[in-house]
Amino acid sequence: MADMVFVNGPVFTVDSSQRWARGVAVTGERIVAVSENGDMAEWIEPHTEVVDLEGQLLLPGFQDAHVHPPTAGLGLLRCNLHDDEDRAAYLDTIGAYAQTHPDEPWILGGGWAMDAFPGGTPTRDDLGRWDRPVFLTNRDGHGAWVNNRALEIAGVDAATPDPADGRIERDADGQPAGTLHEGAMDLVTRAIPPDGPAEFERGLRVAQGYLTSLGITAWQDADVTPETEAAYRSLAGAGHLAARVVGALWWERTRAEEQIADLEARRAQGPVGRYRPTSVKMMLDGVAENFTGSMLEPYLGKDGHPTDNRGIDFIDPELLSRYVTLLDAAGFQVHFHAIGDRAVRNALDAVEAARRANGWNDARHHISHIQLIHPADIPRFAQLGVVANGQPLWAINDGYQTELTIPFYGPERSSRQYPFRSLLDHRATLAFGSDWSVSAPNPLLEIETAVRRISPTDRGAEPFFPHECISLEEAVSAFTMGSAYVNHLDLETGSIEVGKLADMVVVDRDIFSRESGPTGDAAVTMTVIDGRVVYRNDGGEIEA
Repeated sequence: MADMVFVNGPVFTVDSSQRWARGVAVTGERIVAVSENGDMAEWIEPHTEVVDLEGQLLLPGFQDAHVHPPTAGLGLLRCNLHDDEDRAAYLDTIGAYAQTHPDEPWILGGGWAMDAFPGGTPTRDDLGRWDRPVFLTNRDGHGAWVNNRALEIAGVDAATPDPADGRIERDADGQPAGTLHEGAMDLVTRAIPPDGPAEFERGLRVAQGYLTSLGITAWQDADVTPETEAAYRSLAGAGHLAARVVGALWWERTRAEEQIADLEARRAQGPVGRYRPTSVKMMLDGVAENFTGSMLEPYLGKDGHPTDNRGIDFIDPELLSRYVTLLDAAGFQVHFHAIGDRAVRNALDAVEAARRANGWNDARHHISHIQLIHPADIPRFAQLGVVANGQPLWAINDGYQTELTIPFYGPERSSRQYPFRSLLDHRATLAFGSDWSVSAPNPLLEIETAVRRISPTDRGAEPFFPHECISLEEAVSAFTMGSAYVNHLDLETGSIEVGKLADMVVVDRDIFSRESGPTGDAAVTMTVIDGRVVYRNDGGEIEA
């Protein structure tokens, strides 16, 4: 008999052999029955919890294939600018935070949008009213807004050279203007008192509560440092990590292959609870908006003519192939960050080199972001067994595109952005993630965007290159089975099938019905992990 039974509602299973059902039974942590007609009487006893869906939709639990919970959770606790949209609102929020946190030695946080400032670069003068140092990252985490005090403490001035992997925005006289791109941020972060495991554990607890309220039952953390790993191990060891987590251990691009021994030593500590450190994150380039995304052809200038800038390769391509071959041989999955088409090609070339040297395996290497892929490289994803890991909320016509990207890509190259349809048509495995805190981690918003290529906050806008739209079933699959595949969880989760773990989510409407309204307006009412309710909408989270 069952401990929990779901009845009276549609069930989209994401199981190719039985897409739809009307009832599901759970015993312990496993699914024991999936009924097409919804007759679950034989599974119900007096002790059974019967969940009457009342027309609500039951789905497999969502899985986020690229997210940063410890830092995103801390961001919610600090100076959070994500809900603001312009310079004036940012300054008001910073001022309010400074007033309510008078004892903080630094004003830390972030979430400002580049398109809120001319050229995407705010200035130190805007932050001049605060005597304390200010360091605020932008929404994509590839730039920081700083004040004079922060620059003074860090010793950054007109004589400071740009690092190889970044750029200091400068005034006409060469002084730092107040925006630091990519590796230039490190010039100031090294002066900031570092966060320790306790702070990251606090952030992780906040993040987990938020993510499970959105129906997320598993994720891959795309930036696991020793400090954030300590937070994961602490929570998981105490039984407080509700979600299943794959840790992508951070590859330090200032070091070489000797660090593989360190990564192996961290992995050798083994999994604890629901945490497994089995992936390695490699940053290959920056982002298009600050011209550090690595491109096959140069960026255009404001005059529409090619410049001499093709972005930055954070890791030399020849060395990358060697490193990836060694990581692959050591049994690591490699999680690449690649925005530009040259970065994507470098990643694919590195995996191809590993395949030649080591043969095929089940590592499931994946390339995140995939903003731009050369058409010749799209078939290579399936050919090399590389997963395409996309962030759907970026595939919209917003200020980042209209002001900071499309003019510098040109029309033909712009039309090839976020090619989800093309990847699926060439039999690539597609997984989805949010990159939160870069963008919202709500899978329902992201699914709507993948289907319509229109921002859920501006539904009357023109679709963003609609030839790359995908179907609702495909989008849901990418956030369930696709991401489960990336996380090596597909045999246990990602679909609602007999024998699989009972990781499921209840959505307040049938998003597949034409009468349900926009998908992004739907809300999660229940999240279940291992057959245990970890979130309800009747008052907040339940302890996992």
